[in-house]
Amino acid sequence: MMTGRFHWLAALLMIVLALPLAAQETDDANGDEAASEDAGEDAKKKPTIYKELPPPFVTHVGKPSQSLSYVKAEVTLRLDSKNAGAAVEQHAPRLRHEMVMMLTNASLDAVSDAQGQETLRNDVLTRFNEVLEEEKTGAAIKDLLFTTFVIQR
Repeated sequence: MMTGRFHWLAALLMIVLALPLAAQETDDANGDEAASEDAGEDAKKKPTIYKELPPPFVTHVGKPSQSLSYVKAEVTLRLDSKNAGAAVEQHAPRLRHEMVMMLTNASLDAVSDAQGQETLRNDVLTRFNEVLEEEKTGAAIKDLLFTTFVIQR
């Protein structure tokens, strides 16, 4: 009789001891699913690609007077695809032209402070994206950064 009870107790003890292990395996499986879902979201996020537009833009700014004022601006673009990088390279001459025209048409006072530079930055970004759209590239620029902006009066 003792052996029957012993087997029954041994079986019950094994079940009780196995429950935490089974629960841990279930949690690990759920954790793996959650981790793979997170990895899927990370895979959807594209890394930012930075593309410089060398050489620096150097041109006069504002209406010519007896003394000219010059601006030097270095520009880096934030892109989200290599396709956008290729489109920027292909159309760099036109993008540079647009930038020079916008700088020369800006007033000296407008680009002399941070707010004016921010306005110029947004206007140039909009214009660059319009150019890429006109050229039917299917690419877009996420952001435009002035990495250098110097005015000489």
